Amino acid sequence: MFIPPKKYIDELQAQPQAASQVRLRAAHLLIDRETAAVVFGEAGNAYLVYYPDRHTLLLAAGDDEMFKDLHKAKKHLLKSRSAAGDRSVALHEILIDHQIDDRDRDLVYEFQAGLGILRVQL
Repeated sequence: MFIPPKKYIDELQAQPQAASQVRLRAAHLLIDRETAAVVFGEAGNAYLVYYPDRHTLLLAAGDDEMFKDLHKAKKHLLKSRSAAGDRSVALHEILIDHQIDDRDRDLVYEFQAGLGILRVQL
């Protein structure tokens, strides 16, 4: 087992770790507070739909009936993950049904402000 010298440990601990604003962890989609506030506001639910041919997950606030009707989306619980305002959505069913890699990782995403839609690549 390699133990780095103390000076390198101190440097590593001093460097801030940049985390993605949207990531997959333990089969949950984790969304940081800034992104969640813009996309979902105070909503307690989110509509989401997965398009397997594009490997794309679309999410919108739980009160966006047009999104629900247009995409045939299902409503999921939007959990408060921390006091800071981070939110999460369980993706177990989607990951299993579409045989998607469930490893913890940062995800590529795009927020479409005019539409209020968060697009995530899985």
